[in-house]
Amino acid sequence: MTDDALFEVPGRPAAQARPGGGSLADADHIAAPLAVRMRPRTLDELVGQKQLLAQGAPLRRLIEGDQPMSLLLWGPPGSGKTTIAAIVSRQTNREFVELSAVTAGVKDVRAVIDGARKALTRNVETVLFVDEVHRFSKAQQDALLPGVENRWVTLVAATTENPFFSVISPLLSRSLLLRLEVLTDDDVRDVVHRALEDERGLGNQVRLDQDAEDHLIRMSGGDARRALTYLEAGAGATLSNGSTTVDLKTLETAVDQAAVRYDRDGDQHYDVASAFIKTIRGSDVDAALHYLARMVEAGEDPRFIARRLVILASEDIGMADPTALGVAVAAHQACQFVGFPEAAINLAHAVIHLSLAPKSNAVVKAIGAALTDVRAGKIGAIPAHLRDAHYGGAKKLGHGADYAYSQADPRGVVAQQYAPDSVAGQRYYEPTQRGAEKAFAERLDRIRRILAGEE
Repeated sequence: MTDDALFEVPGRPAAQARPGGGSLADADHIAAPLAVRMRPRTLDELVGQKQLLAQGAPLRRLIEGDQPMSLLLWGPPGSGKTTIAAIVSRQTNREFVELSAVTAGVKDVRAVIDGARKALTRNVETVLFVDEVHRFSKAQQDALLPGVENRWVTLVAATTENPFFSVISPLLSRSLLLRLEVLTDDDVRDVVHRALEDERGLGNQVRLDQDAEDHLIRMSGGDARRALTYLEAGAGATLSNGSTTVDLKTLETAVDQAAVRYDRDGDQHYDVASAFIKTIRGSDVDAALHYLARMVEAGEDPRFIARRLVILASEDIGMADPTALGVAVAAHQACQFVGFPEAAINLAHAVIHLSLAPKSNAVVKAIGAALTDVRAGKIGAIPAHLRDAHYGGAKKLGHGADYAYSQADPRGVVAQQYAPDSVAGQRYYEPTQRGAEKAFAERLDRIRRILAGEE
């Protein structure tokens, strides 16, 4: 089969050559990886991403309604971005052209756009798939704009990085952004079972022990492609040993990763996660790194670990070290950008910082006390001087009258009531004397005296 015929389907023109190559090129040959052979062919075969598959959703309109619109697919590795592009290539009545941002240049982009314009004169529309669009330079992304803006092409671009940082604004504003979520364990298990049974996959040549299956799911970390790659390795090792059952030992050997005693759905998962957080709270950095290593080796999703650190940064550190939340959020973003194994370093960075930071739960107590009062009905009327005075008739109601502008005072604070009468004088935030919070406590004491007119 030639490149030009790769994506032919009966009743539509042959696809153009893909000058930049890419992840879908030459994917149908007999030696293709299991993950490629098992790529879903229709939306109904797509696993996960239910938010994108509802009736009337943009993805269905593009594929089933054959409506032109440019899409940016943003999601973690193995979540289905390339799969969606493959479905578009099979199910829409358009020519399909693929470019890889790794190999294609501005010249390739312009050639595709020019070809698409010529195809329109024959009433043939073109879908352009760009894999890893975040790797395109600004000039390369600029070259896509005329084709997208004039709808000479329907762009389907995939990225693992936040497009608000990696894709130029004009291209972002002309495309519909679809966020793909990480696959759940059940989603990945579905994919694995299908690959074991389907004739395109392993065709029931092997079976998977429950322990081996659980280990495979843990290692995949929500990445379907990784799960199928490991499954293929385990199946190959099993068949070469003259067996038909992929057991835990064979799988461990095939993928060179031992199974740590850590059940992500059982007691071990919650016990290790609990010990991890309590150890950081207790400032034992060495023990915290031990629990982090256990989770990493067990194949825990790095984003789960990072989310726990983000919560801890406010819950157990708060204003005692105001930089802690920023470090935790940065670690979470880094996990999304790089993934394992490098993300383990980013997580360790955050764990060390949070373990050594001074601790305070004053933030938790503050919002907890405020929520308790609100839920108890202590709402009260907003003081008239704080109400919006920018519409007709507001002044007649006394809105904004006697409001004191704090920036006009050299101290930046003026004596004035801000809270409703029902909670006036209530103190929610009570800082500790630990870390940076000690300085905030001194400043807060003076602010409260000024607000009360005591100085």
